[in-house]
Amino acid sequence: MTISRRQILTGGAAAGVGLSVAGVLPSLAEPAAAHGPKHSPGGRPFPPLEDDPNGILALPAGFSYRIVTREGQTDLTYGQGKTPAYHDGTGVVAAGRNRLTVIQNHELNPHQSPYGVPHIPGTVYDPGAQNAGGCTVIVTDGQGRPQAEWVGISGTVRNCAGGVTPWGSWLTCEETFINAGATWSAGGQTGTYEKNHGYVFEVLPGDSKHQLPEPIKAFGRFDHEALAVDPSRRHVYMSEDASGPNGLFYRWTAPEGVRLRAGVAHQLSDTAGTLEAMQIRLDDGSILPDVAYLTSAQIGRPFKVTWIEVPERDATTKTIRTQFADGTVTRGKKFEGVWSNGKGAYIVNSFAFGANDLPADATKHDGMVWFYDYEDQTITLVTYFPHNPAAESEGAFPKYADLTFDGPDNVTVTPWGTLVLAEDGVKASHVLSSVPGGPTYAIARNQISNGTSNGAATYSEFTGPTFSPDGEVLFVNIQVPGVTLAITGPWKRYLG
Repeated sequence: MTISRRQILTGGAAAGVGLSVAGVLPSLAEPAAAHGPKHSPGGRPFPPLEDDPNGILALPAGFSYRIVTREGQTDLTYGQGKTPAYHDGTGVVAAGRNRLTVIQNHELNPHQSPYGVPHIPGTVYDPGAQNAGGCTVIVTDGQGRPQAEWVGISGTVRNCAGGVTPWGSWLTCEETFINAGATWSAGGQTGTYEKNHGYVFEVLPGDSKHQLPEPIKAFGRFDHEALAVDPSRRHVYMSEDASGPNGLFYRWTAPEGVRLRAGVAHQLSDTAGTLEAMQIRLDDGSILPDVAYLTSAQIGRPFKVTWIEVPERDATTKTIRTQFADGTVTRGKKFEGVWSNGKGAYIVNSFAFGANDLPADATKHDGMVWFYDYEDQTITLVTYFPHNPAAESEGAFPKYADLTFDGPDNVTVTPWGTLVLAEDGVKASHVLSSVPGGPTYAIARNQISNGTSNGAATYSEFTGPTFSPDGEVLFVNIQVPGVTLAITGPWKRYLG
């Protein structure tokens, strides 16, 4: 891309950081243009965060939390062992009779932790992936008080994020790419994978005996991060968290006359439908090579999206993202969270500032949030986190972490149309309230983490924010040590 084109794209440097709430909480987005996606006017500053005497979660006044599960401490039901580690993507899949059913990913390689997902009969995909990733199914009451937890799928690897389906199940994504026959060694153990990995699986809300641990090969094999199913049940939108080259954003389209339903792996053949990669089109019709060429100057401006078919979706000879020449698709560093609001999907890029993160002449950033409109087939930048050099290194942090937020990852849409983001940056780690096209506020701060990945697992991200349908409970996880938290309080007052 030429310098002159970049100058046309950006219209100048990235916007600076604005401060609000007595100068301690940053606002990192500019108002959207009138022609951008329409959103509710909700979103108010939360009160200042108050330290937790238990050293777990700082919250605003009027909010409280309870621990739902904790790795190695809480018990799985039916004698299945202890809660697995590395909590990640999470979704509420059912509600009724004052109960909530929550399905949770565990992002684990074999023997990465003493608390991997146990191989329970009826849930196992790959017997060779021992003590590795998978999902648990959690049942709570309407206020998030835990009642039961059991294994939904096991024998998978690095279950990162996923998405709730319109029919009430969870599609879990493996953020890995492993071929059958590869060996692993960890925790004093060795083994061999018996099956390929890098797929999407469906986890049902029933018990361990009523699961379907089979890959949905039609959705492709790559480093899946998250996904959203559109209301028609004919399209699935998927993100790829990968580099060398940077990952892609994908759309799967069902065959004519097919609408997805429970039991997707049985419903679809391995090559059913069409898998395509995203192309963001500029005004002259050319393809944007990487999302990092756009900056805050483009907030609220929709860009046309076209799609190009994936040549070989099971990636038997080369990964999908390397099947496309640079310039024929739109790449992005760390395509992460995806969540649908029914009219479109919000998509997150966490950051891009390293030497290998950015194409020539692109702009460093600490996070982007996009909105893809299903009907218009346009994509619009709605939130932009300008780069702060302090976000390039870890280390102990002051209470407000240099007054910046960085590294948005998982995203969810609240019942009022605003967003909640889980921060996976450096130094302090927050849960954030974000108004598309507007400001960003802190909801919570992780007090377990001390801002460094050195030592005894003291650096940890937030993961898996998801609301109960009535807006009473926000579930969110701290990944290391794995803890699921149910936060209650006057959510509507600040998010509605």
